[in-house]
Amino acid sequence: MNVPYLPGAARRAAHRGFTLIEILIVVAIVAVLATVALPQYTSYIQRTHRAQARAALLQAAQWLERAATAQGAYPERAAIPAGVLAVEGDRYTIGFKTLSASAFVLQATPGAEQSADECGVFELNEAGLRAQSASALVNAPLSAQSCWNR
Repeated sequence: MNVPYLPGAARRAAHRGFTLIEILIVVAIVAVLATVALPQYTSYIQRTHRAQARAALLQAAQWLERAATAQGAYPERAAIPAGVLAVEGDRYTIGFKTLSASAFVLQATPGAEQSADECGVFELNEAGLRAQSASALVNAPLSAQSCWNR
């Protein structure tokens, strides 16, 4: 098969590449995707850490209940192992709002990366009542039902 020689076509084929317009279109598409995806990703990460804080609160409450069953009263703060109050991811810290021989209120307080979380501080007492309270950056947290159920 005989192909005619086309000097202009051969030269254009040798200089194939992207034009500035094509690159700008790709950059614009990536920017739009990033502005949509980043807030969704951040929200997903916050929900994940919220779930870890809730799970850690429930585990700490179960440990306290087992200790109270064995000893007849809730243990003092010094007798509680540090691992009981640990939260995976370190975005929350668990502490006590109140602790006595017959009652407790556990709190999961958001840390630096989680401080603007709309759920604020998670609370759980000996009766299993769940609540939300204000944190450093959130004066009016969402309701306990919406925060504990999502």
